[in-house]
This record gives sequence, C-alpha cells and structure tokens, in this order.
Amino acid sequence: MSADYPILYVKAGCPWCHEAVSFLDEHGVSYREVDVSADQGAFDELRRKSGQTKAPTLDWHGDVLADFGVEELVPFLQKHDVKLEDN
Repeated sequence: MSADYPILYVKAGCPWCHEAVSFLDEHGVSYREVDVSADQGAFDELRRKSGQTKAPTLDWHGDVLADFGVEELVPFLQKHDVKLEDN
C-alpha cells in the first residue's frame, strides 16, 4: 500500500473498527490500516496524533478523526472531497 494513503488506526476485536474498515472497503476508499493492539510504537503514534487512545482513528494527512462511527466518517470524507463508490 502507498505511504500516501490516509492511516486508519484499529484495534483487534473492535466492532467499530470492523465497521469502519467494511465501510471504506465497500465504498472504494483507499487507506493504510495500522493495528495498534500489538504494536506499542503504533499505539504511541495514535495517542500523539489524536490526543486519545480509542479506535478507530483516521489520520487524513494531518486531519484526524478520532473514536468515530460511520455517521461521523461520511461527513469527514466529504470534507476531503472523497467520492464514495456504491458497491
């Protein structure tokens, strides 16, 4: 995956993370997934970027959406001019 993609921080077993991954995949949105469950460095990066420790968290090239559901994700993506594909 490209390093230019937004970063989606997730935790293993997190239902909201699974929902976010499914939504992004179903709508053709490219991203780089980082599981912070077993990677302390990634977890520290999540905390530094977002100021909190919850997932999912999406870092869209410096604009961070933390601890969100799909209802917050859609307007965030629209703000970044992301065209959602209907699959």
